[in-house]
Amino acid sequence: MSNGVAEWAVSVMEALGAPGAGLLIALENLFPPLPSEVILPLAGFSASRGDLSLAGALVWTTAGSVAGAVLLYWIGALIGRERLRAVVDRMPLLKLSDVDRAEAWFARHGGKAVFLGRMVPIFRSLISVPAGVERMRFGVFLLYTTLGSLIWNTTFVLAGYLLGENWHLVESSVGLYSKVVLAVVGMGVAAFVLFRIRGSAKQPARDG
Repeated sequence: MSNGVAEWAVSVMEALGAPGAGLLIALENLFPPLPSEVILPLAGFSASRGDLSLAGALVWTTAGSVAGAVLLYWIGALIGRERLRAVVDRMPLLKLSDVDRAEAWFARHGGKAVFLGRMVPIFRSLISVPAGVERMRFGVFLLYTTLGSLIWNTTFVLAGYLLGENWHLVESSVGLYSKVVLAVVGMGVAAFVLFRIRGSAKQPARDG
């Protein structure tokens, strides 16, 4: 998949320059299977060849990240707390108290969650949705999203710029990071489900 994405990304950047890199990253935010670990180093590599400026690559990719995140924020705001609670109320193994705890946690740590979330694969996009659901102050959301996106993008664009033809080494490293994140999330979900199933099994005995 990455070879096909790389070829497509190169064609877009050749046609549109730095704004094309921004467009690709905006799409990556909306469609997480598009890997930023391919697009960003490629933008840096293109800058090293003189196809676009390094500053342009950094500015446009960050602008694309923020644009995609803002759209997801407003999708979350459109869903809203009441719709979310109504959906959770119909789902097995989930309780409204889970939503209450998540909301309380987000109220305390939402800024840090958005900032750090912008630097974690998979969650980079998803973190914008709960921020919208909880109607985090838009200025605060925008600030933390921009800072987190700038750090993430600068890291990988510069890596591609410095590595040149070996830009693909970045993809390998981040791919391992992504697998670790997925494994941790998977174990967390499995533990949560097991805990709830055991709790449900014990409930009738207590009721009796």
